[in-house]
Amino acid sequence: MPITKLEQMLDALRSKPRKKLVAAAANDEHTIEAVREAVGAGVVEGILVGDEARILEICKKEGIDPGIFKIINEPVEAKAALRAVAMVKAGEGDVLMKGGLSTDKYMKAILNKEQGLLEPGAILSHVTVVENPRYHKLLVVGDVAVIPAPELKEKTAILNYLINTAKALQVETPKVAVIAASEQVLPKMQACVDAAILAKMGDRGQIKGAVIDGPLALDVAIDKESAAVKGLKSQVTGDADCLLFPNIESGNVFYKSMTKLAGCETGAMVAGAKSPCVLTSRGDSVKSKLYSIALAALTA
Repeated sequence: MPITKLEQMLDALRSKPRKKLVAAAANDEHTIEAVREAVGAGVVEGILVGDEARILEICKKEGIDPGIFKIINEPVEAKAALRAVAMVKAGEGDVLMKGGLSTDKYMKAILNKEQGLLEPGAILSHVTVVENPRYHKLLVVGDVAVIPAPELKEKTAILNYLINTAKALQVETPKVAVIAASEQVLPKMQACVDAAILAKMGDRGQIKGAVIDGPLALDVAIDKESAAVKGLKSQVTGDADCLLFPNIESGNVFYKSMTKLAGCETGAMVAGAKSPCVLTSRGDSVKSKLYSIALAALTA
């Protein structure tokens, strides 16, 4: 059965061997609390790389037993990120997680040519799973944070990451909506042209494992009534599992509208590296970070 609630990811993981999570620059309360929750839930083993004195101070303040973690002392953020990446690359960890350091320092460590996690020619992308109580299942969306203006090659990679993530959530044949401002194939609107090409690639088996349709506006992708009013008949309309956005602006606005206006819970990670990398905002909730850990562990 497909996973339809983020909480169900934790249940799915409890029946599997624990993955090892390495948190880079784990010097903030939210990261330590999220890793504690994940360890307590039986989802991962936690390795914290960062300022040991600060980590122990936070543990004492929050009433957390530091003995549940393996702590590696590296007070300098950039060095902590490189150390964490090197551990994952060497097989000492299965999942990487961003702690209290900035995203650019975290990504720089992942992309490091000598010690990083990126294979030659690989494309990194951000995948988010959104739980909206007004939608009947989880939505896997991208890219909202990494690739500013993806061209067809990048969109193909993003689409495959969305499909793989949906399959990890036990969706047998994901339905993917390639989003644009219109359902019409408008030659002067690149998002529409790319969407039509991706849909045809799906029809011909160039992209496997999913039903792909596009271009589709957001309303018809997630609302059957809107699709019926517009006379659209498709396996995807009103029932999409995945949303591929045309650019980072549209994806990011969708993501922040879901979290800040609709109060949705999310899980997020970076796909395309040798191992999944948890990438959340420093301001994200502990629960969001816990779900992101679970998502990465499911796909590791």
